[in-house]
Amino acid sequence: MAISLIRTPISHPLIHSLRSSTLSSIDESLRRKRLLSSCAPSQLNPIRSEVSFCVGTHLIPHPNKVERGGEDAFFVSNYNGGAIAVADGVSGWAEQNVDPSLFPKELMANASNLVGDEEVNNDPQILLRKAHAATSSIGSATVIVAMLERNGILKIASVGDCGLRVIREGQIIFSTSPQEHYFDCPYQLSSEVVGQTYLDAMVSSVELMEGDTIVMGSDGLFDNIFDQEIISTIARCRDVVEAGIS
Repeated sequence: MAISLIRTPISHPLIHSLRSSTLSSIDESLRRKRLLSSCAPSQLNPIRSEVSFCVGTHLIPHPNKVERGGEDAFFVSNYNGGAIAVADGVSGWAEQNVDPSLFPKELMANASNLVGDEEVNNDPQILLRKAHAATSSIGSATVIVAMLERNGILKIASVGDCGLRVIREGQIIFSTSPQEHYFDCPYQLSSEVVGQTYLDAMVSSVELMEGDTIVMGSDGLFDNIFDQEIISTIARCRDVVEAGIS
């Protein structure tokens, strides 16, 4: 599974390194406090409140898939306010001697390359369309893409059972819902002509605030860990960070 832990700090327009860092949540928080403390407002260049991602990722393959590096893929981009995505390869392709990881990896690579495309225009559903059309590998994947505008609006498009949670002050204030034909048969983008397309994506948006945490992952995360466990884990990490800073 792939997980992105994201906070949305108020950032100075000149601090590009803050918006583009890909760090562990603890190291990022320490660095963020140092960066923000050095940004005193200037009378000539007042600070404009904008939000952006600070990201930490972790990939934990299923024990039977470790040798292949797992069948999930993800990308992180600092374009605009930031973009993140997760794709989960469908294991059933292995029965046809097809590596299930190839399709999601190419899909995510294409999405990463297209995130700044003028036609995409910060629309994750259009990004899915263009990335899917550019993918030539055989296979299929469930996928979720989230793109952040600098005004704090997070736009989300998902096909299947990859998910996203927004956590604010110890509470989940937003979560995506899985799409399934029936149990254990989620919607998916595929190399096959018959299948779901970007038009089948579930599209949503949520307004973020400074300090929000976003957790994004494949069903390998959300099928095995309760939301309350995710919340408590994040709280413990914050306690460690605050103890280390104080």
